[in-house]
Amino acid sequence: MRTFVFYFILEIKKFDSLKKVVDEINSINFVEKSLWVYQVFPFKTADILLWFSFDFENEDILPSMLSKVSSIFYKEGVVLRDVLWGFTKPSIYSKTQKSMQEIDPFSKDRKKYLIVYPFVKTADWYLLKQDTRQGMMNEHIRIGRQYPSILQLLLYCFGLSDNEFVVSYETDSIVEFEKLVYDLRSSEARKYTLRDTPIYTGVFRKLDEFKDILL
Repeated sequence: MRTFVFYFILEIKKFDSLKKVVDEINSINFVEKSLWVYQVFPFKTADILLWFSFDFENEDILPSMLSKVSSIFYKEGVVLRDVLWGFTKPSIYSKTQKSMQEIDPFSKDRKKYLIVYPFVKTADWYLLKQDTRQGMMNEHIRIGRQYPSILQLLLYCFGLSDNEFVVSYETDSIVEFEKLVYDLRSSEARKYTLRDTPIYTGVFRKLDEFKDILL
């Protein structure tokens, strides 16, 4: 079973609209699902990041789910500024099925910050031999393990959107996260990055906290 993950970047001005959106998405029936709400910071063109995940055995469920969510947004007058999405699958560069630093979307414990961005590699990356790519990814993994409190989730979306991957991190310290990204900039694999923007930083909020943030 794989997990579909959607990051909806929304412009919502009223708390009542946000609450209705959250309640209605939560009412959609899945075997396992989760919905988390973040305040986008610093403000760009959006106010809210909704992180919606669900497990699926049959991908035929996807069109009906998207229709329901689109209808909810339209009914509540929500402006969808961006959406990053994809699904999980085992990495070809990792010997273990699941890393201790892999985000569990269905965990009840969320860290303070969520950082999400699209990711596209250069064509030259895919022309390298597998062993060469593996060596560079080993360096990438080694750097990441130096920051054990920072968790990551990688989504795949080749040919499904303008991106190849969606990368997300959870952390309780944006200072530590900045150090991690700085260290990764000097890794050999970095020169094969074509695009990794826009970057969305979200602050985790319980729904009731938005009463004092939105109108």
